[in-house]
Amino acid sequence: MTEMLFKKTDYTLQGLLTDIDMGRIGLPDIQRPFVWPNSKVRDLLDSMYRGYPVGYLLFWETGAASDRSRTIGEGGKQKAPSLLIVDGQQRLTSLYAVMRGIPVLRDNFQHETIRIAFNPLDGKFEVPDATTDKTPEFLPDISAVLAKDSFSVINGYLSRIETTRTLTDDERDRAIKAITRLFELQGYPFVALELNATATEEQVADVFVRINSEGKKLNQSDFILTLMSVFWDEGRTALEDFSIETRRPPTSLGAASAYNQIFQPEPDSLLRVGVGLAFRRGRLQHTYSLLRGKDLQTGQFSQQQRDQQFERLKAAQSRVLDPTHWADYLNVVRAAGYRNARYVSSEMALVFGYQFYLIGRTEYGVPPHALKQAVARWLFMSLLTGRYTGATETQFEKDLALLPASGDASDFLRTLAEVGDAELTEDYWDKTLSMELATSSGRSPSLFAYYAALVLSDARALFSKGKVADLLDPPASGKKKALERHHLFPKRYLKKLKIEGVRETNQIANYALVEWDDNIAISDIAPKDYWPGYASRFSTDDLGDMMRWHALPPDWWEMDYPDFLRARRPLIAHVIRDGFRLLATGEQTARSTDASTVSA
Repeated sequence: MTEMLFKKTDYTLQGLLTDIDMGRIGLPDIQRPFVWPNSKVRDLLDSMYRGYPVGYLLFWETGAASDRSRTIGEGGKQKAPSLLIVDGQQRLTSLYAVMRGIPVLRDNFQHETIRIAFNPLDGKFEVPDATTDKTPEFLPDISAVLAKDSFSVINGYLSRIETTRTLTDDERDRAIKAITRLFELQGYPFVALELNATATEEQVADVFVRINSEGKKLNQSDFILTLMSVFWDEGRTALEDFSIETRRPPTSLGAASAYNQIFQPEPDSLLRVGVGLAFRRGRLQHTYSLLRGKDLQTGQFSQQQRDQQFERLKAAQSRVLDPTHWADYLNVVRAAGYRNARYVSSEMALVFGYQFYLIGRTEYGVPPHALKQAVARWLFMSLLTGRYTGATETQFEKDLALLPASGDASDFLRTLAEVGDAELTEDYWDKTLSMELATSSGRSPSLFAYYAALVLSDARALFSKGKVADLLDPPASGKKKALERHHLFPKRYLKKLKIEGVRETNQIANYALVEWDDNIAISDIAPKDYWPGYASRFSTDDLGDMMRWHALPPDWWEMDYPDFLRARRPLIAHVIRDGFRLLATGEQTARSTDASTVSA
């Protein structure tokens, strides 16, 4: 018979709560924050009250010695957690919160105390509202009730009801039995399947998917964040707080804040940056095992090794969440031409770019001005080429391996430049990029790189005196975006030409950035009819700049639509190339005279 990967253990609810209190079971979390609505908590308690089964629990042994005293996190927990919750966390969180009166963290990152009301006369649980609060038949909060003894609760309940009316003998009997049964929920039986400590993360994830009815999947960051919740909960909390702060404006002017509109990472993305710094790993596959204190050679667990690995992670995370590092890196992203998260095609590129920035700054000692320029170029290159889409971990593992062992700043800069040059060859600029622009994808990396290049070139929007950089990042947002994508050949005009497919009409080469009022005004007018009027607003020099920035071929408004698309793609590629080279030289390369020839 195949050796079992698990064992079955019987618990009572009170036993589970005690083990959580003691720290033997690490309660937070694989699906934190708490996402169940109170109505689902009510239904869980109702099922238990009726004696219905509410499902098994799935635990995973951590390999920690269960008899060694130790304080873990807050709450005076006395034991090193020997069990992690893989499945059933929401149920246990619900029950622990209600039975102990502990607030939960909601998915809006606000703390809330779960209140469930109970009517002993009809044995029903309800989510409290104004009606239940005013109705004497209801116990308005069972958390407060269960903190007392059943005798005092019964006497208090009956006395309160009888101040308003006389109870029948049957009602008194039902109320007494119902309240007694409510307290007996602490003895409700649970079955737990406990996976052995020898089980790998892949096996645990596979078991979870095979037996979980909700079809959720676990990834490596789930495991690591869970382990942090057990052994370094303040570190996990710091990641969550920082993630929230990136989305929430500061409450006072001038206060230090991570808030921004460019990069608002989830906790697992911030974790990935820290793991890369601490362990030089792009893959998270073995990081969980390292943090559990597992020797990857012998398979043995060691508290000493676990503590050492967590110290490395703590030191790295302090760099990741350093406000100065964070603010400086956001300026690097802006310097690369990316001003808003809407126009970033891959958050992973920002994640790994932050790792390179921190490595260069804190480990290679790269001078700040040189580091910002090098990382900005790297970001532009990786976002344009989609370097971190697909097998992102594998690619970044390769990139980390390229970093020189010398620790020399000039070697670090040379490596980043050489990789960028190898990717963005003349053949790429002249041929490959033009082909990549032949798409109607609204989130194409090349489209967003074009926007970034316009920012770097200090370009103005088409038909406007407003800078693209300012309009992409306006001081306020109205019902209309300050800058809109305008179809140079309007869709309704193309429809008259029997060109209707989205793939044809929404080609990148048919788009230009204009202010919203100009976009509305043009409507379905043919290019040859609207262009002369708009062109007359500008001098010859201004119009030449505008045609160069917006990659408009000479006499484009007279072209057939397919010819226009073919002529414009290489010009867009040249604008992107010039923007990238500006990051290195600060000077825009010479352009073909064809691109700036104007005739209105």
